[in-house]
Amino acid sequence: MFPLLLLALLLGGMLSIVIYTLRTGISPMPTLGKVRRQLLPLIEPELEGTVLELGAGWGTLAFALADRCPQAKVVAFELSPLPFAFCWLRQRLAPRANLELRRQDFLRASFSGASVVVCYLFPGAMARLAPKLLAELPPGACVLSHTFALRGWKPERSLVVDDLYRTPIYLYTVPAQAS
Repeated sequence: MFPLLLLALLLGGMLSIVIYTLRTGISPMPTLGKVRRQLLPLIEPELEGTVLELGAGWGTLAFALADRCPQAKVVAFELSPLPFAFCWLRQRLAPRANLELRRQDFLRASFSGASVVVCYLFPGAMARLAPKLLAELPPGACVLSHTFALRGWKPERSLVVDDLYRTPIYLYTVPAQAS
């Protein structure tokens, strides 16, 4: 009986990942250690504002952001139920007081007041995200993206991680005319 229940849970979890991958256009992928180690120093550890992590997946970056910026409020969005449940469980077992997990489509959330936005999304999502960033973020807010650039935006800084994929990291600043 127990092996059948376990198999059913595993198949259900895999099916939910497939369904949400088709719905969102990307599967939940962790931000690898080498990328995190290059990306995190681009954010001031004394930051006191709000950091949004869009598409938190399994939480590898969300928890690292909460640790990096203990005075900031980190809000991590994830829509897919299984990765969200993993993050939720991890937050219960090893809580970060400054980390809030939301099972919500970030395109329907307000970005106003955020100091930093961090994302690892696919090109289609980045294209849909760009106008929202310009419309809702305050001038001077930072947008950090790895792997995929914001088309039409000029990064203030970019670097390439010395990993298998030569992962690019882009740091953008919201211009003053965006408000």
